[in-house]
Amino acid sequence: MRRIVCLLCLFALLPILATAQNAEPKKAGVLVVYYSDKGHTKAMAEAVAKGAGAVDGAAVTLLDIANAKPEDVLAADAVIVGSPVYKANVAPKMQEFINSWPIKDARLHDKLGAAFATGSGLSAGEEVVQTNILQSMLVCQMIVVGGPGGSQPFGASAMDEDPSDGANAKKQEGLVAEHYLKKGEALGKRVAELALRLKSAK
Repeated sequence: MRRIVCLLCLFALLPILATAQNAEPKKAGVLVVYYSDKGHTKAMAEAVAKGAGAVDGAAVTLLDIANAKPEDVLAADAVIVGSPVYKANVAPKMQEFINSWPIKDARLHDKLGAAFATGSGLSAGEEVVQTNILQSMLVCQMIVVGGPGGSQPFGASAMDEDPSDGANAKKQEGLVAEHYLKKGEALGKRVAELALRLKSAK
């Protein structure tokens, strides 16, 4: 009798076990959205997306704000926003996009957020732009993420003119120095890893 009961229980559990084995691991959606005037911020955005895409389980979407909508932000598990410096502020087009986010929508709450910026030179306002983006995210009750290590605490940034590279520095597409792109990749990777951890914990 016991053997029959055990067999019946096993048959009852088989569909559940099969479903668990066939279930795909949870994916974390990472949105990288940017505004780029001269191409520098686009180059950084591509680096950030590359870093996020290197994380197994991350589904990365890269969008210029011309093609982005608030619904894209709401659908993602993490949002990484990039802007060039505009008179020591976030570029108006990017700020306009951020202002379109539905601040009272619960889908924004506890979503990961991060920032990156590009500027014309040293102390041109990159950190101000990054912190302004992060402040807007905090107002939306998002969880903000900085970059890894003490060299990029607010996210990632790049200078159009890099004094550390010298006059004949070789840059990707003549726009952004390689070590800045690496910082972008590191930011994307960190955000994607954290997004996956939060997704798995839910």
